[in-house]
Amino acid sequence: MPHRPLSRVVSRTRFWIVLAAGLFYAVPADARPVARGVIDFTCMVPMRDGTHLATDVYVPRFPRGAYPIILVRTTDGKDQVTKLMARYVCRRGCGLVVQDVRGRHDSGGRNVVVFFDDGWGRNRDGHDTLRWIARQPWCNGRIATWGVSAMGVMENMLAPDAPTNLKAQHVMFAFSDMYSQAAYQGGVLRQSLVDGWLKGKGFAPINVERLLANPTYGPRWEGLNCETQAARVNTPAVFWGGWYDIFLQGTINSFVTIHNQGGPGARGRCRLILGPWNHHDAERLADPRNAGCFPAAGDAFRFFEYYLRGEANGAGCDRPVHYYVMGACEPRAPGNHWRTADNWPPQAEETNFYFHADGSLNRETPQEADGRRTYEYNPKEPVPTVGGLNMFGSYGPLDQRKVESRPDVLLFTTAPLERPLEATGRIRAELFVSSDCPDTDFTVKLTDVYPDGRSILLCDGILRARFHKSFEEENFLEPGKVYRLVVDLWSTSYAFPKGHRIRVAVSSSNAPRFQPNRNTGESPRAGGKPRIATNTLHLSPEHPSHIILPVYRAGK
Repeated sequence: MPHRPLSRVVSRTRFWIVLAAGLFYAVPADARPVARGVIDFTCMVPMRDGTHLATDVYVPRFPRGAYPIILVRTTDGKDQVTKLMARYVCRRGCGLVVQDVRGRHDSGGRNVVVFFDDGWGRNRDGHDTLRWIARQPWCNGRIATWGVSAMGVMENMLAPDAPTNLKAQHVMFAFSDMYSQAAYQGGVLRQSLVDGWLKGKGFAPINVERLLANPTYGPRWEGLNCETQAARVNTPAVFWGGWYDIFLQGTINSFVTIHNQGGPGARGRCRLILGPWNHHDAERLADPRNAGCFPAAGDAFRFFEYYLRGEANGAGCDRPVHYYVMGACEPRAPGNHWRTADNWPPQAEETNFYFHADGSLNRETPQEADGRRTYEYNPKEPVPTVGGLNMFGSYGPLDQRKVESRPDVLLFTTAPLERPLEATGRIRAELFVSSDCPDTDFTVKLTDVYPDGRSILLCDGILRARFHKSFEEENFLEPGKVYRLVVDLWSTSYAFPKGHRIRVAVSSSNAPRFQPNRNTGESPRAGGKPRIATNTLHLSPEHPSHIILPVYRAGK
């Protein structure tokens, strides 16, 4: 794993060119040609409540007829789709429809709460748009959707109970549950993401206000949790994610729920692509000799042509899962290659690595009767974010040494590995903790320590202690009482080389990636004076804090 992103970049524009999908139509007489072989026109498409959404349609100029349609719904403005992109898609024999969602750019209505009107609630803008397209003379009744980031979220939202005209989806870098993946990971506000996206993109302030007013999971969030709707999804889809993408776990969860629990048209017919990418232009964070061997199963055109036109191109026979095993940036290091599987996660042996008071990390249960490590967490001086699954600021597999030297960061490190070890799957840490405050946070990072001392971030997680029982209710801490917390670090696939060391860092902050806890138990919006928390991690036979790694076993 390199300590900085490599220069080889695949931009979003190139994604359009490489991954669009295609296929056939008749157009209004007053439509105008915008590029050779392409005609476009704009419509105001009516929704069920009378709101009209601005929608650009691009169709092949010749021959006239009815074509399969690729639908893209966007929060960023339909003008982001260039004439060159439309021309490429139309040359592949399909029409392209791009729509501004409710309350954005040229569309009517109010976009409150963002994404809520795009799903299965009172308003169903995605469904209404699909039905409108299917009625047009330039559509042959077969539609696919494509999207990255917010556009992919819109795909996830419209999938449950979608009209039968929806035949395939290609979803990239999108969450499946807004609460746990975009707003409150581990019950903690994803501050840089929320501020940078909702505020930075100019969404109505009420979107941020409502998000901040609902820090617990409840009815307001249920309408934005696609995972609960998997059985109502009847469309095969490709779910494409990156190991350092902000919505990594959402991509995985979308595949797992729909591929295994979806309706008959979707169950067993989905694909999962996990590569060495993040959210920024899909920069590749791996050995370029192998990362470029992209699996054909991720090709949107190939997938769409199979489901839209029935082409015998082999897409229906692809193995369901294609993932990149990351590795160290060293000659002959293990990993740095693609692998396939029939489902997710691949078979692995969950293995406990225990934390010890002397800072060691190994598979032996701690024996010290009252082993513990204590530190002070000051909300006014939080641990700064260095890399990780971020959209703004630093991101990716960065060296953690500059924050690991802080007194409020506890380190637990293995001896140099005697043989390579691969961890592939969901990572979680089980902590036994106590605090002198009614609430505080606990963060966990997993890193690969190189022989030269670099500590490269693989994944991380956080949990707000008040949610140690459930994200649906708050349960505050009693001072000095020991509590069991399970911190979710999401997922990874990484091969640690021989001679490297595995490290876990435990602390209570990671800002601005996550909003610092004020340790008072009050709402962060209350504005009261923050407290310094004295937090203790317990490391004894009775309270054996540890991380659980899914150790991959080939052939099992």
